[in-house]
Amino acid sequence: MKNLLIILLIITVVSCGKKFNPEITVEELKTNIEYLASDSLKGRKPGEEGDLLAAEFIRSKFENAGLELLYDNGFQEFGLVTSAEVGEDNLLEVNNRLLEAEKDYLPYAFSANTEVEATVVFAGYGMEINKDTLQWNDFESVDVEGKWILALQGDPDMDNIQSPFVEYSSERAKALTASDKNAAGLILVAGPSFNENDELSSLFFDKNSSRYPIPILQVTRRAANQILSETGETVESLEAKMQEQKQPVHFITNVKVKAKVSVLLKETETQNVVAMLPGTDPNLKNEYVVVGAHFDHLGMGGQGSGSRAIDTIAVHNGADDNASGVAAVIELAEKLVSEGKNRRSIIFAAFGAEEMGLVGSKKFTANPPVKTDEMVAMFNFDMVGRLDTATNAISIGGTKTAIETEDILKDLNPGFELALSEEGVGPSDHASFYLQNIPVFFISTGAHSDYHTPDDDAQYINYEGERKVTEYAHALILEVASRDSALTFQEAGPKFQRSRGGRFKVTFGIMPDYAGLEKRGMRIDAVTKGKPADKGGMKKGDIITAIEGKKVGNIYDYMNRLQTLEAGQRISVDIIRDNKETVLIIQL
Repeated sequence: MKNLLIILLIITVVSCGKKFNPEITVEELKTNIEYLASDSLKGRKPGEEGDLLAAEFIRSKFENAGLELLYDNGFQEFGLVTSAEVGEDNLLEVNNRLLEAEKDYLPYAFSANTEVEATVVFAGYGMEINKDTLQWNDFESVDVEGKWILALQGDPDMDNIQSPFVEYSSERAKALTASDKNAAGLILVAGPSFNENDELSSLFFDKNSSRYPIPILQVTRRAANQILSETGETVESLEAKMQEQKQPVHFITNVKVKAKVSVLLKETETQNVVAMLPGTDPNLKNEYVVVGAHFDHLGMGGQGSGSRAIDTIAVHNGADDNASGVAAVIELAEKLVSEGKNRRSIIFAAFGAEEMGLVGSKKFTANPPVKTDEMVAMFNFDMVGRLDTATNAISIGGTKTAIETEDILKDLNPGFELALSEEGVGPSDHASFYLQNIPVFFISTGAHSDYHTPDDDAQYINYEGERKVTEYAHALILEVASRDSALTFQEAGPKFQRSRGGRFKVTFGIMPDYAGLEKRGMRIDAVTKGKPADKGGMKKGDIITAIEGKKVGNIYDYMNRLQTLEAGQRISVDIIRDNKETVLIIQL
């Protein structure tokens, strides 16, 4: 009887173990995508419950496939800032009259948490521009040091969508100017041309956690007109005057404003999910191919989330972006484990916080499970679920990051129309690996009208199309993991994203830290050979703290400083390297 009970227990345990089909199937792709993109996961926003549930689901799939879990039982945990909230201790007084937070005023997420009492200077649009034929100075002959600046949002050419002022008129650009001038703080208000309704913009986190050293607020026109009440002007009259005359207006008021700012940056924990399939060749198993996809998405959407449906709060399920990529990675893991043909080891990774600025993949490459110079290739799957049956086209990026890549892609192509892109940098996690001189394959079926909206649902996935794409990827991965010699890396394009529209006259040739993870300045994640930064001795990991003696605290400051520079100029750049401050001279 005892032996019978043991046998029954063994049968029960075995039968309870989750089974999988080692082949790449529509059924399993569908099952995995439908779970990851279900409403119950609420859009998989980093740090929230759905994000953790997705990570645990992926880990269970990796473990059940027979992979070796890396890091801490498969999780590489890391912290990040995901949102900003108004604290309880905010205050704004105008001539001792108390205004109401979230009704009359709101701080910005990048404001300092501090208390200031000072008089107010009205300074037009809060801009100082001296660039070729574009001249505008809201501070001429007026001293704002130690005073509040009250300025309008936008610029004096609001009706022109090609306005040359646009790149100088962001809230962060104006905050930097106010900080440069040692103002006590900055108060911004929207005139009717900027915002017809006298409403505050909601507080949102712009995915960069850096802050300015002064308080920065937005107020309603009603509140701003209280500040202007003794001047004979209103926000409406001042905006109309500057737009009509195309001339700055500035003056000192006798009004005192007291403010106390409390903005809480919400810090949270998320994780990468990482596991390994060891190689079979004793001579090659210490070389590694990384197969990855990000699993996070936009949560419930809303302003600052990245959603294109900016006025809609709803579950952004992210079926194609990027449950489809994760499902492909899971299927590839199961098939490659069952075959056991890979001579090199394969690391499977599901990255967190990609939508926050490639944070997860940067954490992975900064603290890798094996040395990055032992990684011979990286395959990144991002949006592989919408194959267009009419064109049968798939996009593959990074095709010139190894000498052999394009021949491999063409030789193993089962009949897809291949849209090849040579460069290694792009808007997804493979960029983090290219920066480490690792050949990359960025596989996608392309964007569509549901991208970053609540309509990116599982019902619209082309499952048979994804199965075919994943089968092709399997052949590519097995070839790269089993060939006699590793791929030969080569640089393919700059290691930085070009600015939209190419608006800068100069370039350093660097890849900045987009997420603002470094608080002492702007960290450099890569330096392109032969460019000014490289020639001036700048290195990956350096932290830029100032350009020409002017503070740089984040990527926004860096871009605003860049706009003031000219080709041929020799400039000083203050950096921190290995915790030591030094100055480099860069020839632009």
